[in-house]
Amino acid sequence: MDNLRTILWAIFATMVFLTWTQWESENNTITQVDLVGKDLENAAKFEQRDFDLEDKSDDSLPTILPLPDESALASRQEDPEKNLVSVSTDVLDIQISRKGGTLVSSKLKNYPLSKDVPDVPVQLLSLAEENSYVIATGLVDGSQEGPTHLTYLNTIDDNYLLEADLLEVPFSWSNEEGLKVDKVYKFFRGKYNIEIEYRIRNKSDSDWTVLNYSQISRKNNPPERSMFNVDTYSYFGGIYYDGEKYEKIDPDDLQESPIDISLKGGWVAFLQHHFLTALVPEADLDYRYEAIYKNNNLTLRTTSPAKIILSGSSDNINTSLFVGPKLQDQLKDSAPGLELTVDYGILAILASPLFWLLDKVHNYIGNWGWSIIIITLLIKLAFYKLTEASGRSMAKMRKLQPRLKSIQERYKDDRQALSQHMMDLYKREKVNPAAGCLPMLIQIPFFIAFYWVLLESVEMRQAPFALWINDLSSRDPFFVLPLLMGAAMFIQQKLNPAPPDPVQAKVMSILPIMFTFFFAFFPAGLVLYWLTNSVLSILQQWNINRRLGAE
Repeated sequence: MDNLRTILWAIFATMVFLTWTQWESENNTITQVDLVGKDLENAAKFEQRDFDLEDKSDDSLPTILPLPDESALASRQEDPEKNLVSVSTDVLDIQISRKGGTLVSSKLKNYPLSKDVPDVPVQLLSLAEENSYVIATGLVDGSQEGPTHLTYLNTIDDNYLLEADLLEVPFSWSNEEGLKVDKVYKFFRGKYNIEIEYRIRNKSDSDWTVLNYSQISRKNNPPERSMFNVDTYSYFGGIYYDGEKYEKIDPDDLQESPIDISLKGGWVAFLQHHFLTALVPEADLDYRYEAIYKNNNLTLRTTSPAKIILSGSSDNINTSLFVGPKLQDQLKDSAPGLELTVDYGILAILASPLFWLLDKVHNYIGNWGWSIIIITLLIKLAFYKLTEASGRSMAKMRKLQPRLKSIQERYKDDRQALSQHMMDLYKREKVNPAAGCLPMLIQIPFFIAFYWVLLESVEMRQAPFALWINDLSSRDPFFVLPLLMGAAMFIQQKLNPAPPDPVQAKVMSILPIMFTFFFAFFPAGLVLYWLTNSVLSILQQWNINRRLGAE
């Protein structure tokens, strides 16, 4: 009985924990609906500005050129639209400012903001004043010379369209001394990684010592509450990777101790639910990594070691970006460890193989809902022997119910004698009263792992199943699946013996109601998993009871 009580408390604690986690996540993350709504509202205004991209959050590395003088800006300010270059691929709509070649807008064509607004894509980068979010890159030397993120660059066209597998978007800069730099953005079909290649020609009379830097700057707005909105779930903020593990960046800590370290093979990124932007420097060089928080703005920066371009020679400098969804295959190809941004929590050891298996099944089935059902069946088959032994024990317990009730009535006033006679009966009949709960206990880690897979995997985002279930990553809008699951748990409970302790029996009797309430706000895919598992358990227990009856 003590074992059963412990298991009941474990189940209850798990449900409370997951419900609390769900509520916390939904109430402590900025909603994309609100952000994009504001962007749409102000789109015309923000796209007609002359953008001031000067970094006012940091006075240290690197010291960047001041803004060009007013006379140099005059012609640009007459027609601010000339400062923007539009790039369209099969998966991205990007806007790049001629001022520094800074990425100021990115829309993900294949990811609608929500099912209700399918024509409005998720937007990561933005120049909206209250939610500014840009990626700036550049070259600089010790005398403040070079194509920095404040230097106006030249480009041939205002619009570029990907028509083959590779699209190159060139920007150019030169000075009177004979330095010339082509800053070339490279976009790839079906990919969210973006490469930047600086093609440098030094025709001056002296060597040029230069370094390259990249930085993500984003407003760190307080989270906006959004009850029961799974799409606003997950960590929101900056991280850096040191080659082995990544660390989350707390802006409050940065005010007292900004991050300033040297790493090889690392990267920095800004995460939100299902999406990220990342800076991926060259893996074989020691880069300087910084995180600065000033004026409510979080800046993540990487800076290369100095490189000498000899007089009369040419050379290239490369760096990479990632702007898009947390697609695990693409993240792995973009940088070692970048797939860790898909955070499955402490049960990643279970969640990662589960997702891998789900993905393989989905490649054949083409429907994530049916894939969940098949994976549940495979898990059930994997534990079949264990659950069968447990089911036989429960069936034997059911047969012992009349004798247990007789013992309870005979020794109802003597708890010690009652426990002793019940244990003697269990030993004599070779029955373990806790064996029936073991499969439930084993399933809890898989249940939690599935929870994280469904919430954190962008592949599941807005994935339809059938009929009214058009998003497996959010709750059932009509609560049909939770009600079916509660009914299945009730039937499953009736096939099993009631606990001999009246209090525990009452607790068990209300478990289907409790689970129905808890699951009402869980992702539909998770409820589908538990419903399928309950139905399979019913069929298995019914078959065991039938066979034992025949024996």
